[in-house]
Amino acid sequence: MLTIPNASSRSQISNFKSNFDCVTNIAKTDSKCRNTVPFKRQKIMSDRIIVRAIGLTGGIATGKTAISNYLTDSCGFPILDADIYAREAVHPDSPILDSIVKRYGTGILLPDGNLNRPELGNIIFCNPAERQWLEQQIHPYVRRRFVEETQSCIAALSHVSQNTLTVVLVVPLLFEANMTDLCTEIWVVYCSPAVQLQRLMQRDGLNCDRASARINAQMPLAQKCQQADVVLDNSSTLDSLFLQVDAQVSRFSIFDF
Repeated sequence: MLTIPNASSRSQISNFKSNFDCVTNIAKTDSKCRNTVPFKRQKIMSDRIIVRAIGLTGGIATGKTAISNYLTDSCGFPILDADIYAREAVHPDSPILDSIVKRYGTGILLPDGNLNRPELGNIIFCNPAERQWLEQQIHPYVRRRFVEETQSCIAALSHVSQNTLTVVLVVPLLFEANMTDLCTEIWVVYCSPAVQLQRLMQRDGLNCDRASARINAQMPLAQKCQQADVVLDNSSTLDSLFLQVDAQVSRFSIFDF
């Protein structure tokens, strides 16, 4: 259950309202929550298999995991998750983790040799330069893993009669990491600023200032919505959210290509 924002939280929430007004206006302009994007993405075809690659993104704590879980449970779509690949990139003894230790010292490690992710988060979410450096280490690895896993999904269909594949790429920093070219369409999930802030505080045990710093470290949600093919509103109930997802899944037809 979400708690009622205190005075400090309400002051932080007010800073997000102008951007959110833009987001809600976008959603209201189209009953199907579809928008025109400023760039064109091509269909992906490999060995006569047509691939629908959904790039699922949004702000932190807006509901990406709820949607990806629903898509795999209800539709059986393969889910490729940037967060999983980012964790792979910094496993003990990996070159990327070695670089991180050289930059920040051994205090950035847990006793078992794994990366102390909360401690690293305290550094990068308050320092844009350090965040950019870290992303430059990890994003190439994540991109490569997306390509590899998409090709693996395609290969798995090569011996069956099915000639279409839908795969979901969950990428929190889809725009920031310039990975839109990996997708044939982009879905952005958003929620109200108050809900986003409270969800993040509750989920990660953060105070208002730290939660706000993480939200502000990302591209404004309104800008992401403006570049989306589909905008999904997660300000209400999960049932409402999943009805929107169902509508977008069902609109797909081979003739769309």
